[in-house]
Amino acid sequence: MLAHTARPGRPEEILSTPALTAGLRQVERRLRRLSTSSRLPLVNRAAGRITGAGGKRLRPALTLATALALGGRIDRRTVSAAACVELVHTGSLVHDDLMDNAAERRGVRTVNAELGDAGALLVGDFMLARAGLAALSSVSRAVAETLAAAVVELAEGQFQETAALFDAGRTPEDALCSVRRKTASLFRASCVVAHPQGRAMAEYGERFGVMFQILDDLLDLASTAELLGKPAGNDLRQGVYSFPLLTAVERDCADLRPFLGRRLTEDEIAIVLARLRNSSMVEDTIEHCRGLAADALAVLPVVADPEAAAVLYGLPPAYLGRAESLLVR
Repeated sequence: MLAHTARPGRPEEILSTPALTAGLRQVERRLRRLSTSSRLPLVNRAAGRITGAGGKRLRPALTLATALALGGRIDRRTVSAAACVELVHTGSLVHDDLMDNAAERRGVRTVNAELGDAGALLVGDFMLARAGLAALSSVSRAVAETLAAAVVELAEGQFQETAALFDAGRTPEDALCSVRRKTASLFRASCVVAHPQGRAMAEYGERFGVMFQILDDLLDLASTAELLGKPAGNDLRQGVYSFPLLTAVERDCADLRPFLGRRLTEDEIAIVLARLRNSSMVEDTIEHCRGLAADALAVLPVVADPEAAAVLYGLPPAYLGRAESLLVR
């Protein structure tokens, strides 16, 4: 593995290399064309509005960086693969918003808020299917199969989480299994589809994806609406018992067990959040994520391209730093 010291900085800074910036502009154009390729104008308006609302574009950035890391180029094939990855991600968010009955995403009204539940279901289906078709026709059968397998895992992981809502018997291992499927599977696929030798990056993508989701779950429990830009404690409201919560209950918050297995009032949610923030949950979870970040970096193959190295080595510590800056201790 090429010796490399990750540059400190925000994720946005890590992703602002010249090659990635130019490549992501191409991805954005390709994504726009794909999401508005229906023969039905209403579908195009809904899908185009959601993809056009922005987002971190972390998954396509991983695809571009992986291509460079493995000796490839940011060409039409790579851009198409990256756009397909992001279209899968955005389509899955349409379904997530539908399941959560969310009214807003990325500052715009959700598809379910605009078109109702049935319309959102079908728009999400269109986006997932369109990504698979584009991967098959514009990239390769192998890439299409990789994305299809990721969608299967994503659906299975989300089903596991949904089936375990308000389940007081859920374990930290159960939560991790769902995370690997519902989030890390697409991070892994983002790396694999980048290059014919992309499987060399699969473990990096998976470990980074697990870390990314655990940090997101931690922020829901240990940050504030002002810092996050959205309400804190949503997982507790919805009965989603995440890895940080379940680990804390097992270690030093056993007194919170009576709050599991039922819907909580807002006063009860405030009590649970305060107790968690005064426990070792934050430190324990951050330490676990540091280990995942180190594991991700340890499995990187030799990265000769300096821009790719800066991105791939820099992203895990950057997301750790971002999470720590948003925590209330």
